Amino acid sequence: MRFVDKEVNPKQLSPLNLAFIGDCIYEILVRETLVTNANRPVNDLHRQSVKFVSAKAQTQAYERIKDILTDDETAIYKRGRNAKVGHSPKSASEGEYHCATGVEALFGYLYLTDNMQRIKELFKIISED
Repeated sequence: MRFVDKEVNPKQLSPLNLAFIGDCIYEILVRETLVTNANRPVNDLHRQSVKFVSAKAQTQAYERIKDILTDDETAIYKRGRNAKVGHSPKSASEGEYHCATGVEALFGYLYLTDNMQRIKELFKIISED
């Protein structure tokens, strides 16, 4: 399910555009998971969400899903990972930051292709204890 009905070909978007929307999709997955797991103070929710959305955490997420990605998904991830971001990360290594951008691009691509089932499948693996 997409929020906007306008058609777009995600393969024609820049990897940073895919990462831009993917960052939001990934964050909403994290937030919804936290909220549905327990009713807790917002400060606790925020502290928990940071553990999932940091570049380091997204690098670990990629390690969990990399072996089950399709060739197409791997190509999208690599486009995002290899994109020139134009600035240096503050709280992560450059490699972690690029990996996180790749993960975000992948989730953005899956969202824009309306592949919610695959998003759920990958995020389930990422969020397993």
